[in-house]
Amino acid sequence: MNKRHIVVFSGGSAANNLVDVFGKVAEDKGCSLSYVIPISDNGGSSSELIRVFGGPGIGDVRSRLVRLIPEEPSIPETTAIKTLFNHRLSSSPSLARIEWLDIVEGRHLLWTSISSEKRELIRSFLNTINLEIVKRLRPSSSFNFQSASVGNLFLTGARLFTGSFESAIYLLGAITGVPNNVNVIPAINSNFSHHISASLKDGTIITGQNSISHPSAPSAPAPIPTPTPQPSTFGLTFSAEPESTSQLGEETDLSPTTSHLRTLSKELSEHEAIEDANLPGSLPTLRKQYITFHKSHTEDLPSRIERIWYINPYGQEIRPAANPKVLASIGDASAVVYSIGSLYTSIVPCLILRDVGKVIAGGVKYKILILNGSLDRETRAVGDGGFTARDFIAAVADACVSSRSSSTGRTRAREEEYREFVSHVIHLQGEGTPRVEKGELGRLGIECVRIYGRKREGGEEGDGDGGMIYDGVALGQALEAIIGGPKRFSDRSRRNTLGISGVGG
Repeated sequence: MNKRHIVVFSGGSAANNLVDVFGKVAEDKGCSLSYVIPISDNGGSSSELIRVFGGPGIGDVRSRLVRLIPEEPSIPETTAIKTLFNHRLSSSPSLARIEWLDIVEGRHLLWTSISSEKRELIRSFLNTINLEIVKRLRPSSSFNFQSASVGNLFLTGARLFTGSFESAIYLLGAITGVPNNVNVIPAINSNFSHHISASLKDGTIITGQNSISHPSAPSAPAPIPTPTPQPSTFGLTFSAEPESTSQLGEETDLSPTTSHLRTLSKELSEHEAIEDANLPGSLPTLRKQYITFHKSHTEDLPSRIERIWYINPYGQEIRPAANPKVLASIGDASAVVYSIGSLYTSIVPCLILRDVGKVIAGGVKYKILILNGSLDRETRAVGDGGFTARDFIAAVADACVSSRSSSTGRTRAREEEYREFVSHVIHLQGEGTPRVEKGELGRLGIECVRIYGRKREGGEEGDGDGGMIYDGVALGQALEAIIGGPKRFSDRSRRNTLGISGVGG
């Protein structure tokens, strides 16, 4: 069967810079295109929606849907709708609440240029979420509108009204004119929250995507290593950002573990007094607000990330099933692309879901890793030289093997298995980019393709300093050449002579 489908695994903001590249490749190849997006985000305005309503982390899904709205300068309504769903309320909670009411009641300037029929349709779902916010108001808990995303509020309102996250995604795409040949698929199709934990090589366990990737500013202190959990305290040992012993009163001679457990016990008692969507006894770190955070200039981890897994609200490991549409899309794909972005909080959470690795290894011909143009908090650690291309590939392969661990009993891929999950690596070369072991990877059957990019400027988006930015034309040419046939690249730069601006890496 001649497969004409491309699947892209990605998160939100970083890969948004490549949407036009992926779209053009799919168009040139006559392919449909699917984006698989994780739902484990618990930072930003998503954290407040999860706290009050439960449900999946929708920020990355909303970000991709809005990015896919066609740019039509000749149609003001398209631009106005895109601006509306991209809009964030004021950073002042009181001003944000007033602004929200102006939007719900149709008085805000954002409604200018939006036709009455679409305005009233959108407002109906904003009114739905507004009613639910009022219904859930309690003396101990009220919704914080600070920096809330209008798009996130719309998706949540649509999900609550229809009872289906995928229906909410379809509705937003239909209203905004997202192309019919492009699908945005949540990695897990669920009305419940799904959180992740990370174990570091030094034994530390960090709970929650926000704490793993970009702790709330100022950066959270490094978590302390935790011992092997005992049954009586299993749910308590999995926590991010433990407080120092100096915050526990006069008992400063307590061991770090004892102080940590006492702090958690105190936090559990405090959170039990708050009536929200969290189950009694849920880990405190999963119940907190992480509305304000910075994605850049975060502290390095104390040790490398070793493994990512999903947890229930009490910190116990679970193995969720992948969205059936994810498995079906991969099964129909001629190419799978692991996009740029956060390796362990954007890509890996999609790959560790049950049977994803099996389907990727089973019939996808081209498995392309686009290497990040710089290292971030997840791919470097204190005293560590940072990830190389081989480390990125190993993380992808380990995640895929882990997804079928019920049948293999393994969570680590053997070197000879890397080729089953990554066939090509597209990368940049320059200051701050990950080192690429071309010879070693070649012996493993993985082809390295070096393309043209430019140096990241100081004010451009990215985690940390330095690094390179992908050129859109060169990246598109590389993807089309790989997917288009057996032609192999030599290790040479593919330069853009058209003067097209670069895209983030």
